[in-house]
Amino acid sequence: MGQKEVEIAIFGAEQICASCVNLPSSIDTYEWLQAAISRKFPNQPFRFTYTDIFQPPDDEEKKRFAQKVIDEDLFYPVILVEGKIVGEGNARLKTIYAELEKYGYIPEEK
Repeated sequence: MGQKEVEIAIFGAEQICASCVNLPSSIDTYEWLQAAISRKFPNQPFRFTYTDIFQPPDDEEKKRFAQKVIDEDLFYPVILVEGKIVGEGNARLKTIYAELEKYGYIPEEK
């Protein structure tokens, strides 16, 4: 299978963003997305990364985006597929799935 491993990056924080009071935490969203995406696209390669916007890793790109989330007051968690924002705050699986399908991921129909 010559499928490219797509990075699904989640940027969030331990503290829930002020506008996202009744939503799950960033870590909960990260874990939920991992499970949901792995079920929808079984046996297909993904790379999930989680970045705490207030303690980003020593990676220039992730640091820059974490700062952007803070500076632009984006609702977090912010979900990116290959660097493109596909969700802010309340993630919509349909939107994320559609973006993954553009990369050749094939959903398993139930």
